[in-house]
Order: sequence, then structure tokens, then C-alpha cells
Amino acid sequence: MVNLEWYRTFKAIYQSGTLTGAAESLFISQPGVSLHLSSLESYVGYKLFERAGRKMAPTERAKILYNAVSESLATLEEAEKNFQRSTEKHTPTISIGMCFETFQITLEQYISTLPFNVIIRFGDYHEMLDNLDKGILDLIITPHKGTSSKIEHQAFSSETIVLVTGSDQEDAPFQKLVRQKKYTEAEEWLKQQKWYGTTGDMEHLFRFWQLNFGHTPDFRPNYIVPNLNSIVRCLSSGKGLAVIPDFLCSREIASGQVKLLWKGHRQLKNTLYFACRKNTTYAKEIELIKGLFRKVMK
Repeated sequence: MVNLEWYRTFKAIYQSGTLTGAAESLFISQPGVSLHLSSLESYVGYKLFERAGRKMAPTERAKILYNAVSESLATLEEAEKNFQRSTEKHTPTISIGMCFETFQITLEQYISTLPFNVIIRFGDYHEMLDNLDKGILDLIITPHKGTSSKIEHQAFSSETIVLVTGSDQEDAPFQKLVRQKKYTEAEEWLKQQKWYGTTGDMEHLFRFWQLNFGHTPDFRPNYIVPNLNSIVRCLSSGKGLAVIPDFLCSREIASGQVKLLWKGHRQLKNTLYFACRKNTTYAKEIELIKGLFRKVMK
């Protein structure tokens, strides 16, 4: 008998492109994701993904299956959410979308104090905007603005994408090259160092490099870890470089555990937005969440 969770897992792998990304979005272990996928493949009788390094490339049959089940799964998730609301009239349930690292830095510490139920979802920003428009999510924290006329965006903070390093890293040669505006030589120095990256997203590194050196980097990180907060913890214990948003490591920089190496000769900034539906019935709850974010990110 087929298990609905197999299809949820299949959808998560298809949308994230990795087993790790699917595990993070579903709050289950990576072995659990693998088990669900193998069970579904055994049930349907054909292979759904081909491994390409760490990426999971969907087969043609997987594309057909995804098109067949994705809308139905979204409908079921909405029905599940509405059922919760109807059976818990005195305790609203608010679904919030954001990146994993933002949740850990901001809302995680306040979850137990909230006077309503909360569902936190992680995923691609464009997918979250779509789910907000469909009513699956009530609020998202995003650096991207959508185009739907039903959604309002409110800027509340900004982040600067910066180059950071471990406290034990020797950076005097690089700083001298930057002061002399020898950016080609500075780039060569950077490429000789050890780099950290994450499994699913290299956007920060690519955009920072393009802005400051005029092209995308021609190297891959030496150490691939699950998320940006993992990078900060790794840097705190030694050497290495990474490009990350400044608010994720501000406390470590202030304490000297991590060093701010360079903001770039052209700074890369993102505006962060609250996005919610204009006709939301949870305005009071959403304002409380917004207040907590402003408190942490002021």
C-alpha cells in the first residue's frame, strides 16, 4: 500500500534537487528520505532519479509523476492546514516560510513563547512565494519580491553579503593587495585558500565574485557543509574562507571568533521583506512575528 509521505518526500527531492535539501525541508533525516524514495520506486516499478554528484536529476518518468501529483499534494496540504484551523478554533495555526539559517538566528529562540501554533517551512524562495499566494503559507521572510497582486511586501531589514574567515587565518597579504586596489592579485590569493560552501546554494559566492571580480569563480569549495550556520561554526575553530550574509555571523565577528575579511570594493546588499497576503485573517499573529524579527535584526 502506498504511503502519502513517500509522495511528499518525492516532491521535496524534485523541488530541492538534493537528498539533504529534502531532509531539511521535511524535518526528517537523510536516511529517512532515502528510504521513502526507494520505497516509492519499488512501488511504482521504475527509477525516479539519477545521481549526478550530490544532485538528484529527475528521470522522464519522475517528471511525469511530479506533474501528476504536485497539485494534488498541494491541495491535500491546504486541506490538512484548514482542518487544523477548523478543529482548533481557539488556537490559530500560522505557517511561516524562510531559510533554515534565518529561522535558527531569529525565531527559533521564541517559538515556545508564541500563543498560537506555528508551522515552519524551508525551501526555495520562489516556491514559498507561490505557496503564499495559494494560501499554504501565511508569512514568508524573503529577499525576493513576487509579482502577485494579492501579496504585500514590507521591507524591514537588509543584509550585506561579506567575505569572512576563521580567526586563525593570516590575511595581511590580502589586505595589502586590497588597499593597493590590486584586485586581480587579490583574487589569486583568495583562490589559493581553503573555502567552505553549502550543499544546495552557491548564490552568495557567485554573486559576490561577479560583482567584485567581473566573472563567476572558477573553483569549488573544499568543504561542503549542510548550511551557512555550519560554516560559521567551522570557521570559529580555525581557518578557511566563506561568503555569507553578515547578520548570520555578527555575534561571532564581535567576539573575535570570526574575522570580517572584506566587504568587497562593491558591496552586495539584499533587502529583506515580510510578505503576506493582503486579506490575511491572521494579521494580529503576523504582527507579533514581525515584532520578534525586528527585535532580533535591529
